[in-house]
Amino acid sequence: MGAQWKARHKEIAANAKGKIFGKLSKEIMVAAKGGADPDLNSRLRLVVEQAKKASMPKETLERAIKKGAGLLDGGASLERLIYEGFAPHKVPVIVECLTDNVNRTYPNIRVLFRKGQLGAAGSVSWDFDHVGMIEATPNSRDADAELAAIEAGAQDFEPADEGATLFITDITDLDAVCRALPAQGYTVISAQLGYRPKNPVTLSDAEREEVEAFLEAVDADDDVQNVYVGLAG
Repeated sequence: MGAQWKARHKEIAANAKGKIFGKLSKEIMVAAKGGADPDLNSRLRLVVEQAKKASMPKETLERAIKKGAGLLDGGASLERLIYEGFAPHKVPVIVECLTDNVNRTYPNIRVLFRKGQLGAAGSVSWDFDHVGMIEATPNSRDADAELAAIEAGAQDFEPADEGATLFITDITDLDAVCRALPAQGYTVISAQLGYRPKNPVTLSDAEREEVEAFLEAVDADDDVQNVYVGLAG
């Protein structure tokens, strides 16, 4: 489970597309603060490419860019917040939020952590590496993930869902590796900065189910963007 937790069967939920578009719109708005032109703003370009792969409507995408860049009335005012703590069974968790109302977000997160333990800043982040994460799929059976990682400049790689590969990069190399992977036979699905656990916890099936239920509840909150968990397997 390692790098980033994803809700099981999320793709079949009736409101899944809406939630995905909502999270991507927030990321686009934040990235667009650095400029509305994806060709001149690498962070924005990566998120825009991810939004296109998710089939986000063009009007929604363009509106998010303009709103984030301050080109529309009532421009975006989103704040990125990081919460740290433990899921049940002392599994370390980092929760990344984007919110327009801090006074709403913190109480909600505190309630969600009642079955775990909400910690102070730095309480679990020491047990994670802050890295670039690129999920990519091979274009053929002959694609070699190890060779691709070396040639593209990634630090490491590991299997991801549905035959994809997760390439790990230094945070300053994320865009360069994204640009290099297609030449190595890989199509980039998503790219972002995130947290990778150093010492994932191994649990029994029953314990894992309890942790999964906790993580699903956290991920369902509208202000939560990403959930990173130190859980093995």
